[in-house]
Amino acid sequence: MKDLKVRFSSGHDTTVNYGTDILTILKDNGQLSGTEYPVTSALVNNELVSLSSRLKINAEVKPVFLNSATGARVYRKTLTALLSKVCSGLFPERRLIVGHSLSTGYVCYFDGMLSVDKKDFDAIRKRIQELIDENLKIAYEIMSYEDACTAFESNESKMLILKYRNESIIPVYRIRNWIDLAYEPLLPETGMLNKFELMPYGPGFILRYPHASSPDRIETFEDNHLLKSIYTEYKAWGKILNVTSAGKLNNLRDSSGVKDFIRVAESLHEKKLSQISDMIAAKGRDIRVVLIAGPSSSGKTTFTKKLAIHLKVLGYNPQLISLDDYYVNREETPRDEYGELDFEALEAIDIPQLNTDMLKLFDGEEVELPSFNFKTGLREYRGHKIRMESRNILLMEGIHGLNDKLTAKIRPEQKFKIYISALTQLNLDDNNRIATTDNRLIRRIVRDFQFRGYDALHTLGMWESVKRGEKKNIFPFQNNADAFFNSALDYELAVLKNLAVPVLKAVKPWDEAYAEASRLLLFLNNFTSIQPKYVPMTSILREFIGDSDFKY
Repeated sequence: MKDLKVRFSSGHDTTVNYGTDILTILKDNGQLSGTEYPVTSALVNNELVSLSSRLKINAEVKPVFLNSATGARVYRKTLTALLSKVCSGLFPERRLIVGHSLSTGYVCYFDGMLSVDKKDFDAIRKRIQELIDENLKIAYEIMSYEDACTAFESNESKMLILKYRNESIIPVYRIRNWIDLAYEPLLPETGMLNKFELMPYGPGFILRYPHASSPDRIETFEDNHLLKSIYTEYKAWGKILNVTSAGKLNNLRDSSGVKDFIRVAESLHEKKLSQISDMIAAKGRDIRVVLIAGPSSSGKTTFTKKLAIHLKVLGYNPQLISLDDYYVNREETPRDEYGELDFEALEAIDIPQLNTDMLKLFDGEEVELPSFNFKTGLREYRGHKIRMESRNILLMEGIHGLNDKLTAKIRPEQKFKIYISALTQLNLDDNNRIATTDNRLIRRIVRDFQFRGYDALHTLGMWESVKRGEKKNIFPFQNNADAFFNSALDYELAVLKNLAVPVLKAVKPWDEAYAEASRLLLFLNNFTSIQPKYVPMTSILREFIGDSDFKY
């Protein structure tokens, strides 16, 4: 039997038999001894694999633990798979939908049912725990394409995925007689799912899991009424569009069907913009500034420009101000816990100057606005002067817009705050959710490459830092918003695929970001392409793919 060379990040090298499973390799070579958290998966030459995978090449092997973002994702994907097995066994006539995330949990429900009674709820929870206690094997297997089609013939959401794939070999995961398409690695045994909660919620329940930051417990549940209302509205849009999964999107085969779908999706955006404009107008002329905030790649800039048009229809004359121009000089920029310049900190903004300028504008004075020079790191004044007249209203977008400390001198009745994010309602299939952060990440990869000269390595490398900044500076304030806007477009991943795939393929196996690039490539493989030419020139999506009618 062929020996394979294995190296570990600790510097230890060894040889193992061809076909040895990854978990055995890690255990036998002391890579798990003394570790605080359980191992969930492994990186083999920077590719994420299941612990049950068998080694067939020389490789560097790194364990992935539960206290990492990747480890936590493997855990919750496995927990979702176990829930799906349980529900298919207890209620074979029902269709379980795993919906959006909420407070370290997935909102789940049975299609067409308005509630889950206590008896059924208790049966689900009891059966999940029983299968965890039994410590069942979660086996990674491969099937022929024909066998996979036969196995999933009664599951429309999975058949629609298979319909537009053409691999001769289809990977699946099996828990006893239950199988599922393998999108990402899962844990090797159900006994590793030792922490979960099930709680009634809305028409269904929430399946709760540990977060990477607290892997040894389930965090206290915090209901988020803003996200709940966003997803409630977006689910209604999904029913209008009749596309709730990647497979259904792929089914829009001809160009006329695609174009009609895009028109409706874009019209729903315009309708929401009109509603928000009406909300602002209903507040009267006391509103002097509209503050727009949201996480990275949510489309804040285009949203602001489109909102300005809708406000003009109502008789306003909007003036746009960029918070970026109020950055303090670079030498005054605070640093984060890693010693790096923290441009996302509230203190990176010259708050006193911003408030002074706004108050002067509200009093009818002329103000010269600053312009930040990103090359020199200095704030400059270039003669850009404005004065507010009776019909004027300021529009200001930036990550701190919902934080009242930013505009502490401005009276609450003079402010209208909008939260914007891209929260997709699409699933890959019924029980495999599309993460909203993946949607934004793919947007950013495309935009960074198109307009900022950054490759995927750069964008992927800074993404965790971006998310930390969002968690600190944006998400805690989202419920302060007077209105929300969901910038996700149900067709966008099929468009972004055209531009993202070549950029992601440039990441090589020796690059640290290879695992994430590979995951995103496999994810995008579930979508058939929609050509960018069908995207309207005023769409928010144009902010990322280019050729917008708006100037940035």
